[in-house]
Amino acid sequence: MTSDKTTTMTLSPEEGRCLVRLARATIAERLAHPMTGDDRLALQTELQAPVFGSRCGVFVTLKIKNTLRGCIGSLTSTEPLTDNVRHNALNAAFQDPRFPPLTIEELAQIVIEVSILTPPTTLSYSDTDDLLTRLRPGIDGVIIRKGGASATFLPQVWKQLPRCQDFLSHLCLKAGLAAQAWREDNLQVEIYQVQYFEEGEIF
Repeated sequence: MTSDKTTTMTLSPEEGRCLVRLARATIAERLAHPMTGDDRLALQTELQAPVFGSRCGVFVTLKIKNTLRGCIGSLTSTEPLTDNVRHNALNAAFQDPRFPPLTIEELAQIVIEVSILTPPTTLSYSDTDDLLTRLRPGIDGVIIRKGGASATFLPQVWKQLPRCQDFLSHLCLKAGLAAQAWREDNLQVEIYQVQYFEEGEIF
């Protein structure tokens, strides 16, 4: 399934694990710790499947002891899924401005999660009460835009912020807005869903 447009798709657990391995291999290679020849060949063979040529949004998240260590992604993409995972893996490890670049000592400590996004869609709402009822905690990733400010939270963030009010307030702060900016009428909201794959777990 290869297309020049952002697509909605479902990956198998095996395909998801392959993307997680690709993310780790990409980071490890940058740290001068490449895969062995046999492992590299096996991964390259798996990545020949047509699904990995799809275009879709991707986020790569790194955690150490369940604490965020880096998270970078793209909401949509014009490049194949494999390239998108590679680029975001490197950006999450070495370009996230909230953290110093990942070190070789941390490589064995990180747990990698790869999220595959559906295309974002506009969420229409009449007022703030309506917005709160339309959001689906644990299901929807949320993008907010106001003027030149924007930010997103993946659906996984609902685990830390299960109340819609808190979720939106923290998302506004992430965008550089006032915490209560979501109560104003001129906030644009988009939603998307994800299928995510974490080392040792599949969701």
